[in-house]
Amino acid sequence: MTHSLSWWVGFNILIFILIAIDLGLLHKKSHVISVKEALIWSAGWIFISLTFNVGIYFWFGYDSALQFLTGYLIEKSLSVDNIFVFAILFSYFKVPPEHQHKVLMWGILGALVMRGALIAIGTALITNFHWIIFVLGAFLVYTGIKMALQKEISVNPEKNPVVNLAKKFIPISDDYDGDKFVTTVNGKKTFTPLLVVLLVVEVTDLMFAVDSIPAIFAITTDAFIVYTSNVFAILGLRALYFALSGVLNMFHYLKYGLGMVLSFVGTKMLISEFYIIPIPLALGAVAAILAISIVASIVIPAKTVTNEG
Repeated sequence: MTHSLSWWVGFNILIFILIAIDLGLLHKKSHVISVKEALIWSAGWIFISLTFNVGIYFWFGYDSALQFLTGYLIEKSLSVDNIFVFAILFSYFKVPPEHQHKVLMWGILGALVMRGALIAIGTALITNFHWIIFVLGAFLVYTGIKMALQKEISVNPEKNPVVNLAKKFIPISDDYDGDKFVTTVNGKKTFTPLLVVLLVVEVTDLMFAVDSIPAIFAITTDAFIVYTSNVFAILGLRALYFALSGVLNMFHYLKYGLGMVLSFVGTKMLISEFYIIPIPLALGAVAAILAISIVASIVIPAKTVTNEG
């Protein structure tokens, strides 16, 4: 399905307005985001996303609405890994809690641009080279298995090439200066460590996008649906981080669920020439896998998992 330029322009204007409201009204001043505030704002983003989903139903029909919902659910669930990494990065760089919101907000803005470019490239490749579907499918199956077998997410910022390049080529102060990315030291303009954190967040999200965007292409090759579902899932990531960062360790089985989701959508791609899995079945399978992994995490204590491993 193709969509006129007006739909793309209109959607991006809507996103610009939502971000402006977020930055200009709700989070104008840096402050520590409470769990209550984060839950309310996260619920707000989910409500806005589902409302848009209803609009998709009336504008483009049942199939497109179901594709949007499935893509949104997949991206939302896979973003949990981003939250783990953000928590590790903020802890390593000792980012004050009241300034984490600004880093994530600018990080998400950058992520939207990069993901838009990736989606455009992916759409062009799939349109002109259909066999790319099978390459992406195999990649997702491999990534899903790797995610399930991986013991824990490890991040080594001190070995990150972005950190090393930044320290080598641009002046960086030793201390933070509030929520500023640029400060003045001895009369000279210099960047603060907060900029380094932002750069690492951007690169980290780009790495995760390489997994999540192909997963949505397994559901639909409609670029507008892929883009809009991805954007709404990413916009709610910041609020989700502040709501869940302190309790993520409770969901010790979730990584297996996420791995199964990636492997499932990869398999859907690989067998698409012989059998097309209906979108309602795909949505139900993804939802069931995630629900089972979350419930299992709550019912079965972490010690049991450790003993078995």
